[in-house]
Amino acid sequence: QESGRFAMHFLKSDIRMADYWGCRGFDITIDNNLNANATFDTYTTALEGTNDDNAVNNIINGTDTITLKGAFSAGISLADIPATSSADLKVTANNDLEQFDLVLLSDCVDGDLFQITNINGSGVNIVHNTGIGTPGNSEKPLRKAYGTDAQIFKLNFVTYSIQQGASGRNALFRSTNGGAAQELVENIENMQILYGEDTDSDGAANYYKPSDSAGLNMDNVVSVRISLVVVTLDDNVTEQANPYTLFGGATITPTDRRIRRVFTSTIVIRNRLP
Repeated sequence: QESGRFAMHFLKSDIRMADYWGCRGFDITIDNNLNANATFDTYTTALEGTNDDNAVNNIINGTDTITLKGAFSAGISLADIPATSSADLKVTANNDLEQFDLVLLSDCVDGDLFQITNINGSGVNIVHNTGIGTPGNSEKPLRKAYGTDAQIFKLNFVTYSIQQGASGRNALFRSTNGGAAQELVENIENMQILYGEDTDSDGAANYYKPSDSAGLNMDNVVSVRISLVVVTLDDNVTEQANPYTLFGGATITPTDRRIRRVFTSTIVIRNRLP
């Protein structure tokens, strides 16, 4: 039960905040200054997933993955107006920005997505040069010289998956910004995900489908339904196999005698509601 609660807590927190880009409105123009890269290709693809993975990778075959993109931290204000659009950015002290962070700078009218290539002056001077970092910046000039009403938001590109944990058993993993996946919660045997698409713009899902369903538009997904199968560490704790049911009505009968419990939750993507 603890494993199920912990795993669902991590997923809920990130799913709720997906597609958050600060004070971005429908009319704001954001320039993507990052170099072309398969992982960081665009900020607009805020929700992605795979269904019943069977690729040659570390992900357990038959389990789902989900990738969430957005600004996952509070905004940090500019402390001064830069001389030009290419100048370094001065920010307030005691922030959590680090070298090579991916960030969004926005004043609710314009925005720029770029990578911090260096931080000088006790963490208050933000450099955004080209030629360093991954994916790195394609150009140094931003859309304009932003004023002190602009804020910098740290971005996260998070992927959840089921992989083999340190104990040799399945576990919930999370990777951030394309880095190596880290084990979060052990004994999570399976993760199945359905995506709720809003087809009539009323803020509610009209149906739930797997990520690879024909016609599913991820840009219109307003909620995510997740089922986690959590399993006991010890075997032979029941007299016979303990069947369980996933959403969709599929009943699965294991070949061992461990106890399994299915945790299911529907999580709303808050930033996509009207």
